[in-house]
Amino acid sequence: MSVKIEESWRRALAPEFEKPYFQHLIAFVKGEYATAAVYPPGPQIFHAFDACPFSKLKVVILGQDPYHGPGQAHGLSFSVAEGVRTPPSLQNIFKELQADLPATPPAANGNLDRWAEQGVLLLNATLTVRAKEPASHQKKGWEQFTDAVIQHISDEKEHVVFILWGASAQKKGEIIDAHKHLVLKAAHPSPYAADRGFFGSRPFSQTNDYLQQHGEQPIHW
Repeated sequence: MSVKIEESWRRALAPEFEKPYFQHLIAFVKGEYATAAVYPPGPQIFHAFDACPFSKLKVVILGQDPYHGPGQAHGLSFSVAEGVRTPPSLQNIFKELQADLPATPPAANGNLDRWAEQGVLLLNATLTVRAKEPASHQKKGWEQFTDAVIQHISDEKEHVVFILWGASAQKKGEIIDAHKHLVLKAAHPSPYAADRGFFGSRPFSQTNDYLQQHGEQPIHW
């Protein structure tokens, strides 16, 4: 099956694209886009991969669903396009960043392409969603696909930082080899959970310290 995705990822994930579950998934997704409002826009479904080639990947930040409001999702977990109001979870991420690395300039907008370009894979467990229907595309095959992505990263790379916020991301992280990667876990940054362990978790400084210890350039958050 031909999938429009960045070339290094296409080679890495080629076996997945031929599996029956993925073909059923694509048929479902095409049907949804043909009959309902679905986010992100079709050409941006695999934007996280296009923005962060496999060879550049140093960090994975795992989300759950794309944003389900109009104009928000553009294929990167937690990110929104420029000109879109910063959602509450991302506001809390920026608050923790300022507390963790006070010298970092305040974010001008919620577009995290600037992180992706430095090697941060902003991956959602489910890559599409119906408008105003959170979790509507869960258990259709995306989770199996993104499990395969995480497994491939864990197997084929070393010294990657996996940032897992919330119980859902942490459960998905069980397939990561923690002996050769850094796994950072904390509460989800949503307003409902951030005070229960997200604030004060210092993921950004921990990530950069680990990268530098292993000869990698830190992320300019």
